[in-house]
Amino acid sequence: MDNYLKMIGQYLDDIPLTKEPRNLYEPVAYCLANGGKRIRPVMTLLACKMFGGNLKEALPAAAGLELFHNFTLLHDDIMDDAPIRRNKPTVHEQWNANTAILSGDVLFAISSQHVSKVPDAHLRPVLDLFYQTVTEVCEGQQYDMDFENRHDVSEEEYLEMIRLKTAVLPAACLKTGAIVAGAPAADQELVYRFGELIGLAFQLRDDWLDVYGDLEAFGKKTGGDIVANKKTWLYIKALDKADKQQQENLIKAFSDESLEDDEKIRLVTSVYDELNISDDAQQKMKEYYALASVKMDRIDLPGEQKSELIAYADQLLNRNK
Repeated sequence: MDNYLKMIGQYLDDIPLTKEPRNLYEPVAYCLANGGKRIRPVMTLLACKMFGGNLKEALPAAAGLELFHNFTLLHDDIMDDAPIRRNKPTVHEQWNANTAILSGDVLFAISSQHVSKVPDAHLRPVLDLFYQTVTEVCEGQQYDMDFENRHDVSEEEYLEMIRLKTAVLPAACLKTGAIVAGAPAADQELVYRFGELIGLAFQLRDDWLDVYGDLEAFGKKTGGDIVANKKTWLYIKALDKADKQQQENLIKAFSDESLEDDEKIRLVTSVYDELNISDDAQQKMKEYYALASVKMDRIDLPGEQKSELIAYADQLLNRNK
């Protein structure tokens, strides 16, 4: 992974951001300097390599997809009023909301510019996929906000929301790498579905970490989803399994605005613990991983060509941050 991360880091470092107006570009540089795991661009390069492509041809799009991911985080943090991202103040906390909105807008423009730097033969399918993904991510974010004021969100609704908001982006990263490598259309679709299923498992892991993760490792305050009234899979599963009293406790915790944040987190987590929701979430992640493995098995390549991407997916689903 070090070689991939070095390529991506060098490319991102070479993007000119020390220019005027300083108050537009400095927050973008701050956002990128916070690092992150660079999961999505690594996936693009891994897929390109798996199908025998030229990594240098896929690198600009890989970086562009990472820039787009950071744009979504920047705007999500404003909507969630999140104070911390990757152990540092969020952009809207460090500057202000208006600055964060505008810097996010220019970051989206920069991301589009770099995604479009693929070879001309692949430009149209890559851009079609990119803008489809942008649209779906926005749809997922809207559903996420809509769910904050509902107590009747079904498991199916939630899973569709995270498919759109989270899972389609890693899927698009993998398919972009496959397109640039000239992979057959059927294999492009299979690697997309692999990424989508891994993305669903990844988000469930994120939901789990938000409750059960360690602050230092996770990089943001635990219980943030609970405080923001986000109906995660853990909440929905708990509500489904709960008895009448536990249901009342959950709904009250999510609707009582007088509760202090720490008390709200404690009340909700105590119900999760009573119902063994942690174990249920981890089992659901394993189910998605098994479905993803079926898609990978159907890709007509030697096992050694697929091993690096499979190992990376394993690493993602066992992460602590």
